[in-house]
Amino acid sequence: MGSLRDISVAIFVAQALLASVVFVSAQGSTTARPRWQTLSGDAPFVIARGGFSGVFADSSFGAYSLALITGPSDLILWCDVQLTKDGAGICFPDLRLDNNSNIASVFNDKPTTYVVNGVSTKGLFSIDYTLKDLGNVILSQGVFSRTNKFDGQSFLIMTVQDTYTQMKPLGFWLNIQHDVFYAQHNLSMRSFLLSVTRNATVTVDYISSPEVAFLQNIAPIFRRSATKFVFRFLGLEDVEPSTNQTYDSLSKNLTFIKTFASGIIVPKSYIWPVDGGLYLQPSTSIVLDAHKEGLEVFASEFYNDIPFSFNYSYDPVAEYLQFVDNGIFSVDGVISDFPITPSAAIDCFAHLGKNATKQDLLVISNNGASGDYPGCTDMAYAKAIQDGVDVLDCPVQMTKDGTPICMGSINLIDGTTVTQSGFSNLTETIPEIMQGSGIFTFKLSWSDIQTLKPVISSPQSVYKLFRNPKFRNAGKFLTLSDFLSMAKNASSLHGVLIGIENAPYLAEQGFGVIDAVLNALSKAGYDKQTAQKVMIQSSNSSVLLKFKGKANYQLVFKVNEDIGGAQSSTIYDIKRFASAVVISKETVFPDNSAFLVGTTDVVQRLQAANLSVLVQTFSNEFTSQAWDFFSDATVEINTFYKGAGVNGVITDFPKTSDRYRKNRCLRRGNKTPNYMNPVKPGDLLQLVTSDYLPPAEAPNPYLTDADVVEPPLPPVAAKTPTSTPSSTTSSPRSSPNGQPKLAASDIVPLMVVLLAIYLLF
Repeated sequence: MGSLRDISVAIFVAQALLASVVFVSAQGSTTARPRWQTLSGDAPFVIARGGFSGVFADSSFGAYSLALITGPSDLILWCDVQLTKDGAGICFPDLRLDNNSNIASVFNDKPTTYVVNGVSTKGLFSIDYTLKDLGNVILSQGVFSRTNKFDGQSFLIMTVQDTYTQMKPLGFWLNIQHDVFYAQHNLSMRSFLLSVTRNATVTVDYISSPEVAFLQNIAPIFRRSATKFVFRFLGLEDVEPSTNQTYDSLSKNLTFIKTFASGIIVPKSYIWPVDGGLYLQPSTSIVLDAHKEGLEVFASEFYNDIPFSFNYSYDPVAEYLQFVDNGIFSVDGVISDFPITPSAAIDCFAHLGKNATKQDLLVISNNGASGDYPGCTDMAYAKAIQDGVDVLDCPVQMTKDGTPICMGSINLIDGTTVTQSGFSNLTETIPEIMQGSGIFTFKLSWSDIQTLKPVISSPQSVYKLFRNPKFRNAGKFLTLSDFLSMAKNASSLHGVLIGIENAPYLAEQGFGVIDAVLNALSKAGYDKQTAQKVMIQSSNSSVLLKFKGKANYQLVFKVNEDIGGAQSSTIYDIKRFASAVVISKETVFPDNSAFLVGTTDVVQRLQAANLSVLVQTFSNEFTSQAWDFFSDATVEINTFYKGAGVNGVITDFPKTSDRYRKNRCLRRGNKTPNYMNPVKPGDLLQLVTSDYLPPAEAPNPYLTDADVVEPPLPPVAAKTPTSTPSSTTSSPRSSPNGQPKLAASDIVPLMVVLLAIYLLF
């Protein structure tokens, strides 16, 4: 029991995802840094709960193997110990076997109901099956938001002994969650632990439990061993069975805990509480209090793919840093389903300092820091500057009165409250601009638009992932002139990017967006200065040709579609009018059902033509990333930069990208740790068995000359003056009888028409 099917399974993870297998300890940095604020003064430990359970089935061979490959050399493997009917100890995340395995399909048994900690609980329990019974039970992914595509690997349940002997971790942690329950069914966790630790081939470094009596009972037996005992706190209002006290009450008596334990596990909310809106509250003193008692503190419940505080902007690295590098305290270890992330946070990102050296990766905002505030507002732009963006972007739209403004979309429905305003009746369909209907910026004056509130974008809202709701409508919109003035006063900026789309249609409607942009740049002095570069971006070659030779502006061609390659003649055409190209993430790494399938040669071919390659759009929400990136935006950015060699990223969250390029692990050359090596596209998909493979997809089309070459822009048509729709006059006024009223200005032309008809007859 517990041995795997054949030797090929034993090596499959080692071939996956990361090219190098050099292990580097989290304490192995050669860069001097401040002493850690842990109890020992050493770097915090990373504990892999059930292995890399964020990807593979919890407690499976695959999960444990991937954790060891992607973690530091001193990674600690966590095993939740359950006992079988015949007293064998297995690594499995819960008393009940039905959620994380296929036991229900192996046995036709009806679920059993037992009382667990005073709660009636129904399921298929480990105590009802012998170790032999479980020999054909396959582990499965038990978290439904995670992919089940690896369940076809048929990972078997492993015993505690097999887990240790096959994995050979430097640190091994056994968590005993339900000693009281097992004792009620004549099974002894104490006897099991004695049998394991007397085995010379197994070394147990940590034993944890939420039950005081259990730890008090076994601690004296292990007094002469190096095994550490850790008391695990559950929910604040949960009751500890042997003392009949709440865990909240016990947390205020750490002196008592110290009598039988050397450390504590606390949910992360014990340290940094969040309010009902998922915003951080001030930290508690529990870490400092525990350290005063000589207790180590291990924080639990870290998951990259479960929403955490909005203060972290969906960035899991930022969350870990809050616990290990806040200037006041550091926990002594973190317990994670995604150990690659804390490994990098601790070794590569902690204690960086404000003046850390940056790698040559250009960071460009997407509507400012639109992941934190409504896009293209003063607050989004200020946040992007504060977060270290190099180039601040303004997608230019035109208003009815000819004012160029910064707005993420020409359709006001996308980023404003226009549908809740008096202008909601201006909806129309313009096929030349977009499919479907919209309310367009050039139908409202600038003063009209200023009456609208901005709305933060939440592109992953279909997955119930919303952005910064407290500031959903914060900020003010800016004209292009306001934007340029703001940017020019930001000494940290390298430049600005001006996006121009729909110029041919706008010209036909009498809006000269090219001239409007040139005039604004000239008035702001950008045509005569060199401190900040100006990038002009468009998907229309005709627009960029209009700017060619105008001042010293860098022209950027935007490819709107995912492409699989580009014709040589097409690249030559682009080179005639642009020095950089914006492409999509999927153009670099095509995917199928969120699994990377490989790498195109688009980046290399464009760079060979001396064209810089910028990639869009990088977001922190894990649902915006391929499974290969482990629900971690930093892993994604690292793979595009180090794996594909892109020149720049366009992002909703500039802070994440700016911090990435400062990390110390990028400067280690061939000693770069695995957790800072790029993933290899296609390797994860190779681990999906045929019965779980998604259907093959057709490759993306090539970019051709026809996609790039355009006729010249049409001349700007003369506009017929029209009155601006007003929110107070946009619909006819009604009389008490429900019929529309006519204003005096409506009656005069009506009388003229009647008089004309009278004269005709």
